Amino acid sequence: MRARRIARSLAVFMASLIVLSLTSGAAGMSGSGVAGEGLAGAKPPRQPVFENGAAQPVFDPTDVVREEAYVRAPVDSDRDGAKDKVHVVVVRPKDTDRGLRVPVVYEASPYYAGGNDVANHDVDVELYDPGAPGRRSTAGGGATLRAGEDERRAAALGRRGPLADIGSPYEEYFLARGFAMVYAESLGSGKSTGCPTTGGRNETVGARSVVDWLNGRASARDAAGRAVRPRWATGQVGMMGVSYNGTLPNAVATTGVEGLEAIVPIAAISNWYDYYRADGAVVAPGGYQGEDADVLAKFVHTRGEAEVCQPVIDELAAEQDRLTGDYSDFWDERNYLNDVGNVRAAVLAVHGLNDWNVKTKQVAQWYEALRDRNVPHKIWLHQGAHLDPRTVRPVQWHRTLNRWFTRYLYDVDNGVEREPRATLQREDESWVDEPDWPSVRAADATVYPWPGGTDRGALDPRDGVPGSPSVERLADDATKTIEQLADLPSSGNRLAYASAPARKAVRLSGTPRVDLRIAFDRPAANMTAALVDRAPDGAGSVITRGWTDPQNRTDPRITEPIEEGKRYGIELDMQPDDYVLAKGHRLELVLASSDHDHTLRPRPGTGLAVDLTGTSATLPIVGGKEALRQAIGR
Repeated sequence: MRARRIARSLAVFMASLIVLSLTSGAAGMSGSGVAGEGLAGAKPPRQPVFENGAAQPVFDPTDVVREEAYVRAPVDSDRDGAKDKVHVVVVRPKDTDRGLRVPVVYEASPYYAGGNDVANHDVDVELYDPGAPGRRSTAGGGATLRAGEDERRAAALGRRGPLADIGSPYEEYFLARGFAMVYAESLGSGKSTGCPTTGGRNETVGARSVVDWLNGRASARDAAGRAVRPRWATGQVGMMGVSYNGTLPNAVATTGVEGLEAIVPIAAISNWYDYYRADGAVVAPGGYQGEDADVLAKFVHTRGEAEVCQPVIDELAAEQDRLTGDYSDFWDERNYLNDVGNVRAAVLAVHGLNDWNVKTKQVAQWYEALRDRNVPHKIWLHQGAHLDPRTVRPVQWHRTLNRWFTRYLYDVDNGVEREPRATLQREDESWVDEPDWPSVRAADATVYPWPGGTDRGALDPRDGVPGSPSVERLADDATKTIEQLADLPSSGNRLAYASAPARKAVRLSGTPRVDLRIAFDRPAANMTAALVDRAPDGAGSVITRGWTDPQNRTDPRITEPIEEGKRYGIELDMQPDDYVLAKGHRLELVLASSDHDHTLRPRPGTGLAVDLTGTSATLPIVGGKEALRQAIGR
């Protein structure tokens, strides 16, 4: 890959020398957008400047060419017998009309044309029972996904509102530094044809076709039908974006497309199943209870001729399977981890440690897979939620982003690949750089709950409850949030176990796991576990949490009936995190059934019996067992 980049850089350099010669004394060339056009003696184009490994702002970001085109994609997702067309907007330095060739920062999005108000699914329903005739609703209909309230659009587009001119808050920054900006409307949205499929293969192909066009492998035409050729482009492309706009770079990178040299996925999805499901449980993105793949497709379906895509969206609604929640071929198509071995682009991944919309598992599993395959990688983790890091640490973030694209799009050897790979924001808003993430010093340490969970039992880092089964019971109540249940001094609807106050700060870095020995008095139940930070004044905050469907205890693809009263061994992974429990604070493990804000919400009453002799939580602790025992050992 490095040899290919060097060869391309030499080719671009030689082309620039030829262009300078042409513009100094040769006759001009005709034809729109042709590199080197101009009259004899025309002013030569400005050239990019690099200092300290970063492109400098030497171009006028208002002196630009803005044009649009329709790129032909090799897919017919609306089934009309014609290949889909991707609407593209190009913004490039005016110097490219005088022979300058530049790399591209490319952002694909389904949000540029706004969104539709769409009703979410009802979540107040009974859980799936393989032996029952059907699912019953326990209340009224679901909420509505409204275009003007969607956090994901706001995060993806910055302050740009619905129907605004297509653009990016990064546009001026990159244009000034010698990059072109290219925007593409995802299939089924805005002026693009085709149909939205919420992460389906056609969306990946549509977004990839723009990279192919920028490298001469795909055709495009303008609104009048004239061919549009990007002769101003070097062919080196970096994709970036937030939320859905960050997910599409992950998807395109897994195709291994030539010319995609770097991606910056921010708050992005790596596996759509983990966005809408959790080990068989039907869950919701934070703040979007009842949303699912079909609802999101309807939301972004903003192209004309809406009826054309109705059959496609109807299929989404059927194949997503809100009944069993099982993993299936539908979800497997939307699992980019399957093809991570094809990724050749350098990846700068960014995520909020408090993002309950696109949860941290998405970035953790993606980053681990890239690291295992030696793909160039770096990660930024901040304390925010679902947002762009330019709103958290703008100066340092722009510098990091600039150097990443300078390295991989301009081939400037600025050493980014030899620097610490992880940049983390701590709870006090300070920042640290570390060799990698999770912490290379993290190791498993186990804690054990002891009787008393209806009030607060002990959480011990040394030994579990010995002897015969020690069973504690709770009854499901989906009307209460996990935060409400955790804060109650006593409750029959959850079990809580607290450590001693920490004698010193202790850090968790990675994915906590809970192993349960548990029985149920009904054939279907939710299962939720949470870690809570309990401050000396009694205030509590959820550190992380996770969910599972006991019917999928052996395989997310397979629903196996629960025998009432039978004890099962069930493993539950919480969302990955990086968190420092402060001195004087207690660590709590909370076990419950339904999670009001994330899971389906059946009628209250399902009974769970937890055998403490077979229950524990395994935590990734920096310093391992000894560090945890020194902090919270009794």
